Amino acid sequence: MQVVITAVGPDNHGLADPIIHHVTGSGANIYEIQMYDHDTQRIFAMLLRCDWPGDSKPLATLRSQMHDIGKAKNLSIRTWSRDEQTEPPRLAICTTYRPEPALAVLRAIRDKRLRATPAVMLGNRDACRGVAEQFDVPWHTVGDAKGEPDNDQMVEIFDRYQVDYILLARYMRVLPASTCWRFAGRIINLHHGLLPPFPGFRPYEDAYQHRMLTYGATVHFIVPELDAGNQIIHQSTFTVFPGTSLEEIKRQGESDHEPSCLVEGVRRVVDREVELHFHRVIRRNPPAE
Repeated sequence: MQVVITAVGPDNHGLADPIIHHVTGSGANIYEIQMYDHDTQRIFAMLLRCDWPGDSKPLATLRSQMHDIGKAKNLSIRTWSRDEQTEPPRLAICTTYRPEPALAVLRAIRDKRLRATPAVMLGNRDACRGVAEQFDVPWHTVGDAKGEPDNDQMVEIFDRYQVDYILLARYMRVLPASTCWRFAGRIINLHHGLLPPFPGFRPYEDAYQHRMLTYGATVHFIVPELDAGNQIIHQSTFTVFPGTSLEEIKRQGESDHEPSCLVEGVRRVVDREVELHFHRVIRRNPPAE
């Protein structure tokens, strides 16, 4: 059983040792360890991925013991495994203004093109509340009057609904690094441009200024320490004729192309075709030649 343990908290001495010693002492085989000290913020972050002997030792026992270590060391520890249950993975869909990406995901789930459960939708704006209500998905507003999100509230919601993956479906705010580490390898972002050449908040405008005729979208895992160079899950493109206006390009991209790109990226993850290992997307169990 593959298990991912994440730990985040105030930096101190000896934080990783009790976690590692307990996992190895229980007979688990560690595949990956990533640790970071954020010196300016004095924050410790850790990810451990292991093969847990679930047949002999229940995952609930490991989770309880990690909780006790977290209390003793003042760490926020999460123990998660896709192998723990046979039900479809639970999704949290985060939005701001544009409803099309979230709507495409919910339709794909309804039509059984995505094997997933929409556990909750949330937004730093209320623009997509109607989409959640249309599909009977619980909705939470996490932004103030200016759209500034309450990041602690978001983490609480993710935990409360026991989500497996977090979709940033044109969610136009940057998640803090601490949130990214708490759910490392489980946050999927839709970027409305091709990466790496067109990052940032205005990729359509940037590509248009470079007289591009090909535009695209990128679905990638969020990694707090790095850019999206090795975390890309899926990319797709569309081509326009010379002289096509920026407004028409954005209309095609936002209404049709971005939503379909997100659905395919999410499908690859929920069907477990790809996973994030050592900050790189790897193909899981490729078919024989």
